[in-house]
Amino acid sequence: MAPSRPARLLGTALAVVSVSACLISGAPASAAASHNPKPGAPGIGDPYFPQLGNGGYDVAHYGLDVSYDPASDRLDGRAAVTARANQNLSSFDLDLQQLTVTSVSVDGKPARFTRSGDEIVITPRHALRKGQEFTTTVVYGGVPEPLSGPIVFGSNYGWMKTTDGVFVACEPNAASTWFPGSDHPADKATFDIRISAPKGLKGVSNGVLTSQYDKGSRTVSTWRESRPMATYLATATIGKFDVKTGTTPGGIPIYVATDPVLANGPVDVYAVTAEATDYWSQVFGRYPFEETGAIVDDMPEAGFSLEVQSKPAYSAVRSESTIVHELAHQWFGDSVSVEQWKDIWLNEGFATYAQWLWTEHRGTRSAHDAFLAAYNGRPATAAFWQIDVADPQRDTMFADAVYTRGAMTLQMLREKIGDAAFFKLLKTWTSQHRYGNANTAQFTALAEKVSGQQLDDLFGTWLSTKGKPVLT
Repeated sequence: MAPSRPARLLGTALAVVSVSACLISGAPASAAASHNPKPGAPGIGDPYFPQLGNGGYDVAHYGLDVSYDPASDRLDGRAAVTARANQNLSSFDLDLQQLTVTSVSVDGKPARFTRSGDEIVITPRHALRKGQEFTTTVVYGGVPEPLSGPIVFGSNYGWMKTTDGVFVACEPNAASTWFPGSDHPADKATFDIRISAPKGLKGVSNGVLTSQYDKGSRTVSTWRESRPMATYLATATIGKFDVKTGTTPGGIPIYVATDPVLANGPVDVYAVTAEATDYWSQVFGRYPFEETGAIVDDMPEAGFSLEVQSKPAYSAVRSESTIVHELAHQWFGDSVSVEQWKDIWLNEGFATYAQWLWTEHRGTRSAHDAFLAAYNGRPATAAFWQIDVADPQRDTMFADAVYTRGAMTLQMLREKIGDAAFFKLLKTWTSQHRYGNANTAQFTALAEKVSGQQLDDLFGTWLSTKGKPVLT
C-alpha cells in the first residue's frame, strides 16, 4: 500500500463456502459427532485484529458471484469458499461486516446460524471431522459501507462508491465488508470472482479474465486468480474503463484498466508497469502471478493506492515511484504475505526500498543517498524514531517509520553483508516463501544464513530501538 496515497443477477446475495465430504473409510458424516467436536475459534489470534480470520479450518478457494447496482449502491453476491477442517468442528465462523444474511447451508443442507458482531456463527447439521472438506453457502446482501479510522492514512477504505461504480481496496480488514470468509492474510486461497454490473460498466478483478459477456441489461465479467491470495487483496472494482492489454517485453501478460477521465495523466501507467514488472523479475525472482497490470480509477477521496494481487489499484494516476512500489508488493506482501499484521514492515519496508532501488536503476540517485536523505531529514527528536517498526501497533501500522525506517534497515543490511549476499537473500526469501506467509524472525534467520554473519544487533537497532541510531 502507498499513500497518495438492476435486474439483480442473484436476487438476494449469496455466499457459498464449498467443501466436499472426504470421510475416513467411507464413514457417514454423522459419525464425526462422536469425535468430541468443538467450535472453531472466532479469530486467528492476530493481536492487532483478534477477531479476523477464523479457527478450525483452512480455506482453499473462494468462488464469489456478486451483482452490484450503482444507483442503489446495493450488493447481491454468491461466494463459494472451499475449506478443510483442521479439527473436529461442531460449529465455525465466517467474517462478514454490515451485510444481512438470509440463509446458510453446509454441503447443500440448511445450517443454523447466528450473528455475533462481525461474525457469522454456523452450526452444520452434522459435525465436521478433522480433515474433512466442506461447502458452506451463505445468502447475504445489502449496502456495503467503507471503513474509516486512523489505520489507513486517515482515509476511508474498503468498498468505496465512485461517480460511476465502486473502488474496492481492502487492506487491512475490509474484505469482509463485501464477502464472507476468513479475513486474515494467514488464510490464503485461490479465487474465482464473477461480477455483474450495468451494461457500459466493467468489473475488474484479480488474475485472468476468463469470460465477459452481456446478459440483458448487465455485463458479466469472470476472473480467476489461480495463485493463493490474502482476502484483503481481492477486488471487484466497477466503473467505466478503457482497457489496454498485451505482454511486457519479458513476455508477461498485462492488463491495464484506466478510467477515461484520467486518460491524459502525467504517467504512462501501462509502460511503467511493463518495465517495472520485468525489472523486479530480475531483481526479486520470477514474477509470481499469471498477469500483471493496473486498475486506475477516479477516486480522489481515497488517499492511497493498494497492491491488489496481479493488478495494483490506484485511486488516481499516481507517480512512477508509486507504481514501482505497488509492483514490488507483488513479491513482498502478495506472494510472500505477513504471518501477523505486526510484520507489516516486511511488506512496506521492502516496497519502499524498491523505490530506492528504482532510482538507482534509473541512475538518478543511489539507494545509499536515498538512505542518507531519509536519515538526515528526520531530527533525533522526531516521533519517527519512537516507533518499533517490528511491532508498530495497530493504529500506527502504516506510519511513515514502517515504510522508511524499514527501508533504512534494508540499506544498512545491504551495506553490512554486501551486494552479492543481499540480492541473493531477496531472491531466496521470495522463493522459499512463495505463496505463503512469513515473519520477521524468519527473515533475520535467513539473512544470517545467507550472509554467514550475526545480525541481531543490526535488526534490533534499526527496527526496534527507540531513538535515532548513530551512524558509524
